Amino acid sequence: MGDHVDERVFTRQDRTEFREKTARCLDALAMMLADGQFEIAEPRLGLEIELNLVDGACDPAMANAAALDAIADPAFQTELGQFNIEINVEPRPLAGRSVTDLEHALRASLNAADEKARSTGCGLAMIGMLPTLDEHHFTGEWLSADPRYDLLSQQILAARGEDIELRLDGPALGDGAERETLDIVCDTILPEAACTSVQLHLQVDPAEFAAYWNSAQAIAGVQVALAANSPFFAGKALWHETRIPLFEQATDTRSVELKNQRVRPRVWFGERWVTSIFDLFEENSRYFPALLPVSTAEDPFAVLARGGTPALAELRMHNGTVYRWNRPIYDGNGDRYHLRLENRVLPAGPSIVDVLADAAFYYGLVHALAQADRPLWTQMTFDAAEENLHAAARDGIESRLYWPELGGIGPRELVLRRLLALASEGLDGYGVDPVERDRYLGIIEQRCLTGRNGAVWQRENVAARERAGATRSQALHGMLADYLEHMHTGDPVHTWEH
Repeated sequence: MGDHVDERVFTRQDRTEFREKTARCLDALAMMLADGQFEIAEPRLGLEIELNLVDGACDPAMANAAALDAIADPAFQTELGQFNIEINVEPRPLAGRSVTDLEHALRASLNAADEKARSTGCGLAMIGMLPTLDEHHFTGEWLSADPRYDLLSQQILAARGEDIELRLDGPALGDGAERETLDIVCDTILPEAACTSVQLHLQVDPAEFAAYWNSAQAIAGVQVALAANSPFFAGKALWHETRIPLFEQATDTRSVELKNQRVRPRVWFGERWVTSIFDLFEENSRYFPALLPVSTAEDPFAVLARGGTPALAELRMHNGTVYRWNRPIYDGNGDRYHLRLENRVLPAGPSIVDVLADAAFYYGLVHALAQADRPLWTQMTFDAAEENLHAAARDGIESRLYWPELGGIGPRELVLRRLLALASEGLDGYGVDPVERDRYLGIIEQRCLTGRNGAVWQRENVAARERAGATRSQALHGMLADYLEHMHTGDPVHTWEH
């Protein structure tokens, strides 16, 4: 969720000072980009996985502080809700067999963390949205202890001026079933904590950043269609990837009147293809007021004059509260700073191998598209890319997407006919071992051939239980118990049985 913030009350002067400091950071960034003052390393794979905590009955376990104490590993950190934690994976080169090495390391790390967490009465669940969450889990008492989260909740509610409304309906769960509707009101942003994701990071040369960002935007809908794993929320069967619209609504700082004025939402796909990473930081600064206006004493130009590299803390803080689905990141280690692209559209789960197959597909495809002679984004409108994202989130792997030269097409056919070959080409360009390439892209291929991703498996399991006479609550708890058993085997979801 970002840097630590001490508990405090923000003043009008804080906001004015923060805006001025952010503008100064932006000017310093422009100078650094012009001077080429960025580390450019070999392509690296980095990721974060957000996890849920569940008790023995498969209900949310509000125990992240105790679980983290038991796990005692700095790679695991707190998240927004007391039922969340996150694992951060150190970046590693993409070449060779590093993805397989990462799979083994991740599985060992998560298995060890799960075993330790069980000593506190909870276990880890890697799933896009925990299906056993309901409305009584969204009150302020369940926010994590870090003051940043309560401050963020307060600021979003204050900016909005009213409680948060969550409204959504989705495809019927089965033949003859009725569409189900979500309509609830919350006085915290805790529904955001229900949206657990995988965030993929790629360090990018500033000169190539626009090509990679535009490519990532263009394929966001395909990614979501293939990987959808969030079909249930608050007892309702909603979109295949409910996490997408719910996150948009749960962090929306706009009142109805501001929406009617077409004020930009805080969770934002964007509105145009870009020509530079600077475009994205500039839009964030121009269009969005500060939520956490915490200023530092650093003068970025004084640091540059001394030959140093500024932290640009205000720009980074502000950037962390504008939730682009593909977000630019300025970050560093010591005096070495770099730029990277953070891809945020994917849900967590269902298994480690599924997560890494999704990652391999993304890294390969975005690289191939960014290096193409005729860029994809010159052949489709930006609005079409955004519409693809929401169509994929709503209908999942059986959605209908737009693709240049093909028009309306299902993601399964699109991937099998066009995109797998491109992803393979892109992984080759990164120097990924062919055996590894074929293994992970083979999982994507089988997911397309079987038509089964996490959302499809969850919906089929719950529908079968309800046909056998289970209530919705019983079906969701039973399905989650089955899901966790499969998750721990490590097999890809297309092989899971009910």
